[in-house]
Formats: sequence, C-alpha cells, structure tokens
Amino acid sequence: MTQHHEPIGEDLLRGKTYASDGISVSYDPPRCTHVANCVRGLPDVFRPKERPWIQLENEASAERVAEIVRTCPTGALHYALHGGPPEAPAVPTTLTPVKDGPLTLRGDLVIQTPEGEVREVRAALCRCGASSHKPFCDGTHAKIGWKSDQPGGQASIDQRGDGHREEGQRADGAEQN
Repeated sequence: MTQHHEPIGEDLLRGKTYASDGISVSYDPPRCTHVANCVRGLPDVFRPKERPWIQLENEASAERVAEIVRTCPTGALHYALHGGPPEAPAVPTTLTPVKDGPLTLRGDLVIQTPEGEVREVRAALCRCGASSHKPFCDGTHAKIGWKSDQPGGQASIDQRGDGHREEGQRADGAEQN
C-alpha cells in the first residue's frame, strides 16, 4: 500500500524567505537553473536585477504568487500561504526528462540526499553527473555543454571535474568495469 505524505507549507521553505501579509516565499539558490517562469509570470514581483529580488508587496493576490511559484520546475521556489493550504503534491507523480537538462519531478517526493531525506513536491535532478549539488541539478549541464543523447549519458570525467568515475551499484551485485 502506498502511503501519501502531505507536506506542510512551512516544511518546504528552504533558503532565504521573503514574507508579506498573505504569503511567504522561499528561494534556494543552488537549486535554481534560471528557467525564469517566475520572472515571466510575475515580472513586478520577481525582479532578478534588483535587491531584494522578490518583492511580494507588488502583488495583492497571495494566491497568484502561489500559482506562479508552482510553475518553478526545480523546487528552488516554494511558498506557504498564511492561513491557507500547503502546496499539494501532483497526482500522479510525473518524471520528465528535459532535453539536454535534468529530470524534473512533480508529486509526493522523498529524495535521499547526502544530508538526509528531503520531502518535496517539485524537483530537478541531475542527469549529467556534474552538478555540485547532487542529486539536484544546479545548471552545470549548460555550462559544460552536456547533451542528453551523448554516449554513456553522463558528462565525461573531465567535464565533471571530479577526476574519478562515479561509483555505481548494480542490482545483481555484479562488478562494474
């Protein structure tokens, strides 16, 4: 039986948090790949060339801000409506490979990271192997010119910059060459 975990709005807030009367919005910079859905959706609120770059006072509707934050495919932006419901996970959970980019996921997610288990509703996971914020994508694929159709699927050792092969584990326990 699948267990459904309903995230609480504040549990998803990571990074710097910006607050207004009706909503709090958090921004986790290492997870941002600059898709810019937020900037296109509410350019008066999300102003990357200004400080602070999130200006919630420029939008009267907390629900409209929440709607735009939900378009962030990486989970770099999250919200908590003051006195309102938390962001509901998408049903069913979806995984979408982005051409020459990450795997984007939406749903009731539990992600294992080096720092421990992370609960999420949206995430972009590294596919090239070169992110410095694994398992999350940090946009390194674009900097190194990684292509999703290249042989082997991952960036070369030189592109990853780590000087060693990633350790893998086969389900059948066989040694890898």
